[in-house]
Amino acid sequence: MAPTALVVVSHHRPDSLTVHIGDVVAARLKEAGYEIDLLDLRAEGFDPRMTTADQPDWNDRDKAYSPEVRAHMERVLAADVIVPVFPVYWNSPPALLKGWVDRVWNYGFGYGRSRPRLAGKRMLWLGLAGASPDDDFTAWMDETLDRVLREGISHYNGIGEAAVKVLYDVEGEPQHVDEHGNFTKGEALTGAAREAHYAAMDRLAAAHVAAFLGLE
Repeated sequence: MAPTALVVVSHHRPDSLTVHIGDVVAARLKEAGYEIDLLDLRAEGFDPRMTTADQPDWNDRDKAYSPEVRAHMERVLAADVIVPVFPVYWNSPPALLKGWVDRVWNYGFGYGRSRPRLAGKRMLWLGLAGASPDDDFTAWMDETLDRVLREGISHYNGIGEAAVKVLYDVEGEPQHVDEHGNFTKGEALTGAAREAHYAAMDRLAAAHVAAFLGLE
Protein backbone atom coordinates (compact mmCIF):
# COMPACT_ATOMS: atom_id res chain seq x y z
CA MET A 1 0.00 0.00 0.00
CA ALA A 2 1.41 3.38 -1.04
CA PRO A 3 2.10 5.98 1.67
CA THR A 4 -0.11 9.06 1.76
CA ALA A 5 0.98 12.70 1.66
CA LEU A 6 -1.34 15.46 2.86
CA VAL A 7 -0.41 18.71 1.06
CA VAL A 8 -2.13 21.63 2.80
CA VAL A 9 -2.28 24.76 0.64
CA SER A 10 -3.15 28.05 2.32
CA HIS A 11 -3.78 31.07 0.09
CA HIS A 12 -6.77 33.25 -0.65
CA ARG A 13 -6.14 33.37 -4.43
CA PRO A 14 -6.43 30.31 -6.69
CA ASP A 15 -3.86 31.79 -9.11
CA SER A 16 -1.23 32.45 -6.44
CA LEU A 17 2.36 31.25 -6.45
CA THR A 18 1.56 29.39 -3.21
CA VAL A 19 -1.08 27.29 -4.97
CA HIS A 20 1.34 26.65 -7.83
CA ILE A 21 4.10 25.52 -5.46
CA GLY A 22 1.57 23.28 -3.74
CA ASP A 23 1.01 21.59 -7.11
CA VAL A 24 4.79 21.27 -7.59
CA VAL A 25 5.12 19.64 -4.17
CA ALA A 26 2.23 17.26 -4.86
CA ALA A 27 3.74 16.28 -8.21
CA ARG A 28 7.12 15.52 -6.63
CA LEU A 29 5.50 13.41 -3.92
CA LYS A 30 3.41 11.55 -6.47
CA GLU A 31 6.55 10.87 -8.50
CA ALA A 32 8.06 9.36 -5.35
CA GLY A 33 5.15 6.95 -5.02
CA TYR A 34 2.89 8.78 -2.58
CA GLU A 35 -0.88 8.91 -2.76
CA ILE A 36 -1.77 12.60 -2.66
CA ASP A 37 -4.46 14.25 -0.56
CA LEU A 38 -4.37 17.88 -1.74
CA LEU A 39 -6.15 20.06 0.82
CA ASP A 40 -6.69 23.58 -0.56
CA LEU A 41 -8.17 25.33 2.47
CA ARG A 42 -9.61 28.23 0.45
CA ALA A 43 -11.10 26.03 -2.25
CA GLU A 44 -12.70 23.76 0.35
CA GLY A 45 -14.17 26.73 2.21
CA PHE A 46 -12.46 26.06 5.51
CA ASP A 47 -13.30 28.68 8.15
CA PRO A 48 -10.22 29.35 10.30
CA ARG A 49 -12.21 31.01 13.09
CA MET A 50 -12.58 29.02 16.29
CA THR A 51 -16.10 27.90 17.17
CA THR A 52 -17.78 26.83 20.38
CA ALA A 53 -18.12 23.32 18.97
CA ASP A 54 -14.36 23.10 18.41
CA GLN A 55 -13.18 24.89 21.51
CA PRO A 56 -11.07 22.55 23.70
CA ASP A 57 -12.72 21.09 26.77
CA TRP A 58 -9.94 20.59 29.30
CA ASN A 59 -12.19 18.24 31.30
CA ASP A 60 -12.92 16.02 28.28
CA ARG A 61 -10.06 15.13 25.98
CA ASP A 62 -12.43 12.82 24.07
CA LYS A 63 -14.80 15.65 23.19
CA ALA A 64 -16.59 15.10 19.88
CA TYR A 65 -15.65 18.09 17.77
CA SER A 66 -17.68 19.40 14.82
CA PRO A 67 -18.22 17.12 11.80
CA GLU A 68 -16.06 19.43 9.65
CA VAL A 69 -13.13 19.24 12.05
CA ARG A 70 -13.52 15.49 12.57
CA ALA A 71 -13.29 15.03 8.79
CA HIS A 72 -10.04 17.02 8.74
CA MET A 73 -8.70 15.02 11.66
CA GLU A 74 -9.26 11.82 9.68
CA ARG A 75 -7.26 13.26 6.77
CA VAL A 76 -4.38 14.10 9.12
CA LEU A 77 -4.47 10.63 10.65
CA ALA A 78 -4.43 9.00 7.20
CA ALA A 79 -1.29 10.88 6.14
CA ASP A 80 2.24 9.58 6.52
CA VAL A 81 3.69 12.92 5.46
CA ILE A 82 2.14 16.37 5.98
CA VAL A 83 3.35 19.36 3.92
CA PRO A 84 1.73 22.75 4.57
CA VAL A 85 2.52 25.27 1.80
CA PHE A 86 1.87 28.89 2.76
CA PRO A 87 2.93 32.53 2.40
CA VAL A 88 4.87 34.00 5.30
CA TYR A 89 2.97 36.93 6.82
CA TRP A 90 4.70 38.84 9.63
CA ASN A 91 7.07 35.93 10.30
CA SER A 92 4.21 33.46 10.69
CA PRO A 93 1.73 31.45 8.63
CA PRO A 94 -1.44 33.22 7.48
CA ALA A 95 -4.66 33.11 9.49
CA LEU A 96 -6.12 30.46 7.18
CA LEU A 97 -3.40 27.93 8.09
CA LYS A 98 -3.11 29.02 11.71
CA GLY A 99 -6.87 28.62 12.14
CA TRP A 100 -6.70 25.13 10.61
CA VAL A 101 -4.16 24.19 13.26
CA ASP A 102 -6.22 25.89 15.98
CA ARG A 103 -9.40 24.00 15.13
CA VAL A 104 -8.09 20.66 13.86
CA TRP A 105 -4.90 19.98 15.83
CA ASN A 106 -6.96 20.10 18.97
CA TYR A 107 -6.77 18.89 22.57
CA GLY A 108 -7.18 15.15 22.80
CA PHE A 109 -6.38 14.70 19.12
CA GLY A 110 -3.10 16.43 18.32
CA TYR A 111 -1.88 16.82 21.90
CA GLY A 112 -2.91 16.00 25.44
CA ARG A 113 -2.24 12.24 25.42
CA SER A 114 0.75 10.34 26.79
CA ARG A 115 0.90 8.44 23.47
CA PRO A 116 0.50 11.09 20.75
CA ARG A 117 -1.78 10.04 17.91
CA LEU A 118 0.41 11.81 15.37
CA ALA A 119 3.69 10.19 16.44
CA GLY A 120 5.60 8.62 13.56
CA LYS A 121 4.39 11.06 10.93
CA ARG A 122 6.75 13.39 9.10
CA MET A 123 6.07 17.05 8.47
CA LEU A 124 7.67 19.64 6.18
CA TRP A 125 6.53 23.25 6.49
CA LEU A 126 7.19 25.11 3.22
CA GLY A 127 6.84 28.89 3.38
CA LEU A 128 7.10 31.56 0.67
CA ALA A 129 8.56 34.95 1.57
CA GLY A 130 9.20 38.17 -0.35
CA ALA A 131 12.43 38.95 1.51
CA SER A 132 15.74 38.42 -0.23
CA PRO A 133 17.74 35.38 0.93
CA ASP A 134 20.80 37.53 1.72
CA ASP A 135 18.88 39.99 3.91
CA ASP A 136 20.16 39.95 7.50
CA PHE A 137 16.53 39.66 8.61
CA THR A 138 16.02 36.24 7.02
CA ALA A 139 18.12 34.42 9.62
CA TRP A 140 15.85 35.75 12.35
CA MET A 141 12.80 34.80 10.27
CA ASP A 142 14.10 31.26 9.81
CA GLU A 143 14.69 30.88 13.55
CA THR A 144 11.26 32.26 14.42
CA LEU A 145 9.42 29.99 11.99
CA ASP A 146 11.42 26.98 13.18
CA ARG A 147 10.59 27.65 16.84
CA VAL A 148 6.90 28.25 16.20
CA LEU A 149 6.20 25.61 13.55
CA ARG A 150 8.66 22.74 14.02
CA GLU A 151 9.00 22.95 17.80
CA GLY A 152 5.76 24.67 18.83
CA ILE A 153 3.38 22.69 16.60
CA SER A 154 4.96 19.59 15.06
CA HIS A 155 7.03 18.49 18.05
CA TYR A 156 4.36 19.53 20.54
CA ASN A 157 1.95 17.22 18.73
CA GLY A 158 4.32 14.26 18.76
CA ILE A 159 5.86 14.65 15.28
CA GLY A 160 9.58 14.33 15.90
CA GLU A 161 10.70 14.33 12.26
CA ALA A 162 9.81 17.81 11.04
CA ALA A 163 11.51 20.70 9.24
CA VAL A 164 10.81 24.23 8.03
CA LYS A 165 12.03 25.53 4.67
CA VAL A 166 11.42 28.94 3.11
CA LEU A 167 11.48 29.98 -0.54
CA TYR A 168 12.74 33.55 -0.62
CA ASP A 169 12.39 36.40 -3.15
CA VAL A 170 9.00 35.13 -4.31
CA GLU A 171 8.15 38.59 -5.68
CA GLY A 172 11.03 38.41 -8.14
CA GLU A 173 12.56 41.65 -6.91
CA PRO A 174 15.18 42.25 -4.20
CA GLN A 175 13.73 43.43 -0.89
CA HIS A 176 15.82 44.56 2.06
CA VAL A 177 15.26 46.09 5.49
CA ASP A 178 18.24 47.85 7.06
CA GLU A 179 19.16 48.13 10.74
CA HIS A 180 16.99 51.24 11.06
CA GLY A 181 13.90 49.57 9.63
CA ASN A 182 14.12 51.26 6.24
CA PHE A 183 12.62 49.16 3.44
CA THR A 184 14.04 49.19 -0.09
CA LYS A 185 12.92 47.28 -3.16
CA GLY A 186 14.96 46.77 -6.31
CA GLU A 187 13.99 46.36 -9.94
CA ALA A 188 11.52 43.58 -10.69
CA LEU A 189 12.68 40.75 -12.92
CA THR A 190 11.18 40.65 -16.39
CA GLY A 191 11.18 38.41 -19.45
CA ALA A 192 13.50 35.43 -19.58
CA ALA A 193 15.15 36.36 -16.28
CA ARG A 194 11.80 36.25 -14.51
CA GLU A 195 10.90 32.91 -16.10
CA ALA A 196 14.26 31.45 -15.05
CA HIS A 197 13.80 32.76 -11.51
CA TYR A 198 10.48 30.99 -11.02
CA ALA A 199 11.63 27.83 -12.76
CA ALA A 200 14.48 27.69 -10.25
CA MET A 201 11.98 28.19 -7.43
CA ASP A 202 9.97 25.19 -8.65
CA ARG A 203 13.13 23.09 -8.66
CA LEU A 204 14.08 24.27 -5.17
CA ALA A 205 10.64 23.42 -3.77
CA ALA A 206 10.86 19.92 -5.25
CA ALA A 207 14.43 19.58 -3.95
CA HIS A 208 13.35 20.50 -0.40
CA VAL A 209 10.73 17.74 -0.51
CA ALA A 210 13.20 15.22 -1.89
CA ALA A 211 15.89 16.09 0.66
CA PHE A 212 13.49 15.93 3.59
CA LEU A 213 12.18 12.52 2.58
CA GLY A 214 15.61 11.18 1.61
CA LEU A 215 14.64 10.72 -2.03
CA GLU A 216 17.93 12.01 -3.45
